[in-house]
Amino acid sequence: MSPEYRRLIVDGHDTAYLDAGSGDPVVLLHGGEFGADAALGWEHTVAALARRHRVIAPDMLGYGRSAKVVDFTDGRGLRIRHVAALLELLGIGTAHFVGNSMGAINLLVDQTSTRPRLRARSLVAICGGGDILRNEHVDALYDYDATVDGMRRIVAALFHSGAYPADVDYVRRRHESSLAPGAWEALAAARFRRPGAAAPGTPSSDRDYDRITVPTLFVEGAGDKLLPAGWASELAARVRRGSSAVIDGAGHCPQIERPAAVNALLLDFLARHADAADAPVAVR
Repeated sequence: MSPEYRRLIVDGHDTAYLDAGSGDPVVLLHGGEFGADAALGWEHTVAALARRHRVIAPDMLGYGRSAKVVDFTDGRGLRIRHVAALLELLGIGTAHFVGNSMGAINLLVDQTSTRPRLRARSLVAICGGGDILRNEHVDALYDYDATVDGMRRIVAALFHSGAYPADVDYVRRRHESSLAPGAWEALAAARFRRPGAAAPGTPSSDRDYDRITVPTLFVEGAGDKLLPAGWASELAARVRRGSSAVIDGAGHCPQIERPAAVNALLLDFLARHADAADAPVAVR
């Protein structure tokens, strides 16, 4: 049985989140493509982890069932603060964090800052943190026109296997999610820029990784079309307690494409670091 969404008002914003299981908390942060949300991003992950952990998976601001809020100057910071405020309302002090794509980048941006908001006991970055490539697959993510064909191109960019863009029902599910009231507008508006302004660059992997003191696992999809091969081991070498893994036969969302392999990897990592206690102090 799939976990059901719960809702809270967090800092004045309607917030939807999945909440399953009990025990040591794990927070899952989904990716940032059009149509993303917690249910799609973690549909094969929540139940597997919930057998040993309390799992919280929010729809981040602008996505899914949560409020469609746009911040033109600090959208990433807004989402990080929002997750921190949600966990505070839920009474969760420290947690293990797992992010995919944008969710992973948000975690790394927070944990390499001088004032991290999220009190992490461990981190897992799945296909997020390396320097994003410039190619037709990245263009598909940024140039989405809200059509079914446009969503099929996004799905083709996200997965190694051609079975996903060929799956009419799967493409339809993601397309319908992208058309939730305000969803397309919120993501598209965040990319607006004034006439004459330079186009923003893709997120950089150049961060102060020595600030991360908790166990950190970087997970790479061997068939990722959006990130260069080898990025996970390169970043792991820059983190004091870093490690990396490569999932064969997977693209940018290995937790969807190869769920058994990723779930086993996550459960082993979480079990090995269940007693991690050197979390940074959250500042709000």
